[in-house]
Formats: sequence, C-alpha cells, structure tokens
Amino acid sequence: MPFRNWNFRKWILTILAVAFAGICISLGFWQLRRLTARRQTNTVLASRRSAPVVELDSLPSDTATAHFRRVHLRGAYDHGQEIILTLRGRNGSPGVNILTPLLRPGKDTVVLVNRGWVYSPDGMTVDTKPWREADTLNGNGYVETFPTKGPFAPANPARPRSFRRLNRAELTKLFPFPIANYYVVLTDSSGSPSVPPRVEIAPLDEGPHRNYAIQWFSFAAISIVGLVIFIRRT
Repeated sequence: MPFRNWNFRKWILTILAVAFAGICISLGFWQLRRLTARRQTNTVLASRRSAPVVELDSLPSDTATAHFRRVHLRGAYDHGQEIILTLRGRNGSPGVNILTPLLRPGKDTVVLVNRGWVYSPDGMTVDTKPWREADTLNGNGYVETFPTKGPFAPANPARPRSFRRLNRAELTKLFPFPIANYYVVLTDSSGSPSVPPRVEIAPLDEGPHRNYAIQWFSFAAISIVGLVIFIRRT
C-alpha cells in the first residue's frame, strides 16, 4: 500500500514499532559487548587460577591485578574478632561464611581469611566456637576483592559482626587494627571435623548475556513482523 494512503494511526504505530525495535537491537548489542568483556575477564582470571602460588606479601598493590591470585599465607588467627558473611547457600542449604582476621609477623595490617561455610538454619546466625581451627595458619588460598558498589545494608545493632556484603568502610570501623584492601578465601583443608568446609571456587561462566541478547533481538523481530502483518491487514 502506498505511503500516501496511510492514515495517522498507521504512521504512529510504524514509528513506535521501529523505535521499539531499534531500542531492542541496541540493547541486544550491548549484551553482546558485555559477553565479550565477560569472556576477556574470565580468560584473565583463569590464567591467575592456574598460575603458581606466590607469597601473600609479594602481591602487587593493585587489588584488581591481585584478584584471584593463588597465595600462600601464614600467621595467627584472632578468633575473638571473627565476623560472618550471611545468607551463603551450599548445595541448597542455608548457611554463613566465617571470616577470621589473620595477624602476620611483622605486619600491622591484618588480612581477613574466609575459612569456609557452616550450616545455619536462618542463614544469619551461628555459634563459631565449635568451628575454631588451630591458632596458627600456614596454608594456601586465593585473593578476593571487597565489593566497591552498593547497595550495602546498614549495620544491624543486634548482629554487629554479621554482614550480607563485605562493606570495607564499615569493617575498618569494627576492627581495632587496619585491614588489607582484599581478603583471602582459604582452600586448604585438614579434614578435621572442626574445620569448616572451604568455599568452593565460583565457576567462570559467561553469565546470562547471550540469552539476554537473543531475547532483545527476538523482541525487535516480533515488533517488525507484527508491524508488517498489521499494515497488510488494514
């Protein structure tokens, strides 16, 4: 049908459908760019996971460069200053992660060590005393970084040592000593019943970006196809 015979309704619907399709296509390519960035990051992190273990103090000062590096660390635990990371699931069960400050010889700054996961019915509270390990540590782990973007839930006065996310700014107020700008997830395990199961390393997957891109492109196609059908029938 010639454009000159179109009524106002057809023009409005055409403009809206084309605009919607354009937005969807743009969002689809945005998801593809995120997928590419995710793959590049995964390649870097995978290389760090397979790199030789290094001493903790030999890490670069840039936490982004140190992220996921495998490290060897030694020191003494301060169990009295432990904190817990709440709402940590494992194989479908609720629980928490226990993080213990590690005092290192000759160092003023302590490093938080994620010693592992323990079951908690509410995913919020747990008695950490049965899960205390030896007072000293000589083991291996990998470096994890503190989240830098919110939202961060405000501290709960009833549970001042429980955190949904590790807000380093709040942690520095909690401890009587300075803490490093990263923490270490312990991977060694002695097999002792009092040792919490270590936190499993998260898989380096590609995330949902590919599926999201397909969805956005599908929405664009539906919009255009629907427009064509509408024009031919009216």
